[in-house]
Amino acid sequence: MSLKFRPAEECRWDLVSLGEVMLRFDPGERRIWTTRSFDISEGGGEYNVARGLKRCFGLNTAIVTAFVDNPVGRLLQDLIYQGGVDQSLIRWVEDDGVGRHARNGLNFVERGFGVRPALGCSDRGNTAVSQLKPGDLDWDEILGKYGARWFHTGGIFCALSQTTPDVAIGAVQSARKYGTIVSYDLNYRESLWKAIGGKERAHEVNRRLAPMVDVLIGNEEDYSAALGFKVAGVDENLSNLETSSYKKMLEAVARQFQSRVLAVTLRRATTATKNDWGAICYSDGSFHEATFRKDLEIFDRVGGGDSFASGLIYGFLADKGAQWAVECGAAHGALAMTTPGDTTMVTMKEVLQVMRGGGSRIAR
Repeated sequence: MSLKFRPAEECRWDLVSLGEVMLRFDPGERRIWTTRSFDISEGGGEYNVARGLKRCFGLNTAIVTAFVDNPVGRLLQDLIYQGGVDQSLIRWVEDDGVGRHARNGLNFVERGFGVRPALGCSDRGNTAVSQLKPGDLDWDEILGKYGARWFHTGGIFCALSQTTPDVAIGAVQSARKYGTIVSYDLNYRESLWKAIGGKERAHEVNRRLAPMVDVLIGNEEDYSAALGFKVAGVDENLSNLETSSYKKMLEAVARQFQSRVLAVTLRRATTATKNDWGAICYSDGSFHEATFRKDLEIFDRVGGGDSFASGLIYGFLADKGAQWAVECGAAHGALAMTTPGDTTMVTMKEVLQVMRGGGSRIAR
């Protein structure tokens, strides 16, 4: 059952991610509809994992996505350059002048404060990446000729259109053919699924993919919303985060889909700026729990789950074992939520310090 990786010397990349990268607009201390200026950054569920593995953990990663070739697309390219993720697999689509046929995605995000929760408003209909179809990408070349030790995608990409699930399935099938480990983050977003079939469609798509995935990742709500599994004793306000309930759920998922590794992040939001935060990993029939952090102070919660995923993946790729991997993921996710934007701004040294239980005294 243990994960077995392709030799690094046979692969161009440690990880390849498939997903959308959007331009994020952050209004700072104001609301989206009251601000007159925004901070700009890039972000996207699957991309954030690749960037975290590159910037924090020093691995070679690439992103498979698509942009319209216009100034907005080139701005996204410039931002990705700063993160160091390989752009050679980006598909560029000709600009039609006004975006009738394809466009680049935009995401407006308020961080939230106190009793006011974080708020996201995406503008991503008809984007270039959502129009990918099976056959548009040569996975035999990407994962066979060049090679990757790990392939990552998720439920956000699969919810972009009617064709993206088939693109993901083709990529996963190719990864399995070449011995590449596959991870999939359920990452359920109601706003993405509601116009194309809602939860029923999400269940259908995710249940097709789950049996082909080596490492399945989600938060405390994803397994229910994206796969239809119930967590006993947990109400809609997540007032009960007892790990025993989630362990039973993970065992049920593992039995049904023969999953090799499953991970769930546990979050209870007391306020937008104070959350309880933990994680569980189920691997080789055993449970591994990360340190549970009560009243974790949050600056920007977006991307915390993606940073958990990158830390978890690094732990397995570095052959550190499941317990170390889940602790690394939880620590990296906690740190990522102390800075603005979707992507990590922390170092490996800081992650290790948090894993050791280091305090928050000033470093001089």
